[in-house]
Amino acid sequence: MSSIELTSSQKMILRALTNLHAGDEDAVKGEDIAEQVDRNPGTIRNQMQSLKALQLVEGVPGPKGGYKPTAKAFEALGVQQLDEPAPVPLAVEGEVVDDVVVEEIDLSSVHHPDLCRAEIYIQGSLDVTDDERVRVGPTPLSKLVVEGTLDGRDDTNNVLILEIEEMVAPADDPAH
Repeated sequence: MSSIELTSSQKMILRALTNLHAGDEDAVKGEDIAEQVDRNPGTIRNQMQSLKALQLVEGVPGPKGGYKPTAKAFEALGVQQLDEPAPVPLAVEGEVVDDVVVEEIDLSSVHHPDLCRAEIYIQGSLDVTDDERVRVGPTPLSKLVVEGTLDGRDDTNNVLILEIEEMVAPADDPAH
């Protein structure tokens, strides 16, 4: 499989498109992508021309129009994620889920005394309900493992919100 070299800006736009599209089969409007990546819609339109030329995006004309990622777009992003080659395992109630990619773990509310939450950004659909136990990790670099119960989800952004019960990052092993 030949790798397509994308600029970081193209990557960001393509990832926004695939994430926005994942929640809904309709074409994604350029304005929505622009908002997500904090660029102006004209910039998005220009980038889309090059992404269409690479056959990563198809344009959908008309009032319901916009852009849709092609199968090749997901492949290109898959190839692109060589920056982070190791998958991060995700398990629900002890069962590892294979077809979900963990893209990011956001621990923004860790410093809140009563509320320890993690936002887990995923790609793919996950069948999990509130109060089920979810374990994410170990992550490739820090070997962080976050475990907790599902406290909510944001399906538009493919985010799981966990109430953290345990967070473990093993001490550095001097033998390595």
